Amino acid sequence: MSEAPLRARVLAGEAVRGCMVFELLAPAIPQVMAEAGCDFVLYDMEHTGVGLESVKAQVAACRGLLPPLVRVPRGEYHFLARALDIGCHGVMVPMVESAEDARAIVAATHYPPEGRRGAGFGFAHDGYAPGAPADKIAAAHARTLVIAQIETERGLEQVEAIAATPGIDVLWLGHFDLTNFLGIPGDFAHPRYRAAVARIVAAGRAHGKALGFMAGSREAVLEYAGLGFTMIAAGTDQAILMAGVRAMIGDTGGQG
Repeated sequence: MSEAPLRARVLAGEAVRGCMVFELLAPAIPQVMAEAGCDFVLYDMEHTGVGLESVKAQVAACRGLLPPLVRVPRGEYHFLARALDIGCHGVMVPMVESAEDARAIVAATHYPPEGRRGAGFGFAHDGYAPGAPADKIAAAHARTLVIAQIETERGLEQVEAIAATPGIDVLWLGHFDLTNFLGIPGDFAHPRYRAAVARIVAAGRAHGKALGFMAGSREAVLEYAGLGFTMIAAGTDQAILMAGVRAMIGDTGGQG
């Protein structure tokens, strides 16, 4: 693994690969994902009912292994700032729909003068260590990766303005929700969806933002990497486990 911080690698256009974790919050997950070759692990709070206390335990298990990221339920201060305070290296925000949304997210994830994040030092996010506040603020700003999900028709219409917002680092394609909001649920071959993907890619490139995607198969990894997506996570964890077990036991034809 590279020693460079994840955010620096992402902004440099380097291909980074990870896994989204929804259900399997075992203490071993960070080590297992590191052994699998992941560059990051991304925990989900939007769809799972998982709380910050559970994420904090996982973040602690990630220390020295992988940068932990989290998808918060919504782009509100009490989710974003607290997720960073417990030590997450970045946040993913679902359903970002305007430049106003994007600016509020940046404000909640950055200390003054760039933002309005409240300061509490000597906690999990800075390793409980002493040090000058100015140095800790600079380190936090260099490390914190901010990911905006484009996954609604409103977000798509405003994707250029969202991408132009300073402090937004990654445009993440929320492909399932996007098809839902476009009126073509799960139809990833539909011309309307393909045009939407092209528009998101163009906005990211025009404004120097990285592009992210959660892939459910090796074929999807290769397809979206070919489209210019450099930050790709395997998922979902429960589906990967299910597929692995099914492939192993399969139909044994009654053989013991």
